Amino acid sequence: MTLLAVAVSGRGAVDPDEPVVHADDEGFLRGRGAFETTRIYGGRPFRLPEHVARLQASAGRLGLPALDPGEVDAVVGEALETAGAEAGFLRIYATPGREGTGAPVVLALVGELPPDLEELRARGLRLVSVPLGLDVSGSWPLGGVKSMSYAVNMIAVDEAQRQGGDDALFLAQHHVVLECPTANVWWRLGDTLYTPSLELGVLAGVTRAVLVDRLPVLGYELAEGRFAVHDLARAEEAFTTSSVREVMPAVSLDGRPIGSGEPGAAAGALQAELRNLAAVRG
Repeated sequence: MTLLAVAVSGRGAVDPDEPVVHADDEGFLRGRGAFETTRIYGGRPFRLPEHVARLQASAGRLGLPALDPGEVDAVVGEALETAGAEAGFLRIYATPGREGTGAPVVLALVGELPPDLEELRARGLRLVSVPLGLDVSGSWPLGGVKSMSYAVNMIAVDEAQRQGGDDALFLAQHHVVLECPTANVWWRLGDTLYTPSLELGVLAGVTRAVLVDRLPVLGYELAEGRFAVHDLARAEEAFTTSSVREVMPAVSLDGRPIGSGEPGAAAGALQAELRNLAAVRG
């Protein structure tokens, strides 16, 4: 990841090589912090208000002091102005700050996009299922929270890659499909698109929500619910959605092809629609 700019609450824009987090910041000590990532199109972050609202909700669930919206906007604006990037990503972090101070810290980072995204989109993701052992009949404290505690997510990606895949697919007990470490997951049968319900504790993805609203225009029906992994395995196509990767086709699961084993029509249509929306709204 190449950083183009960093801004910190109370300090403004700083050199990306300058240390900005104290060793006793609770985000570092305990992973107690929230973050958001969105993509920059034409110099504008996509759906920034929705991401800031979700950041505030995650921070509240984690027990962080209330974030000042004006401060978040100021830090983000300084990072964007310093970077001056037409394309890239914006990441916002919120931590409780130094232990015992009650003074939250907000950081904004602007960086370059991964260079292999379009190559990966053309080929499609190879997914590897990773059981989490969660009981989705209840709830867990971090369900739906975009927390800085990402160790499990990254270990899952490492395991998927060890098995020759590109990304992990989290499964709850009874082989219930949840999400990928950094993305929501979808699949298609006929004209119906299936995706796990938010009631299962999966992240309420901003890109997911944008595309759910556009499905009727594109001629697709939506089915949200509790689905087993064999439902995904018999799909005609599958894909993931996230801010940075956008709509990313998934062509295999645990070494077996999904549908034809090639990127599908729905993924292509939703990707084109997402880009159209980004060009109009930013």
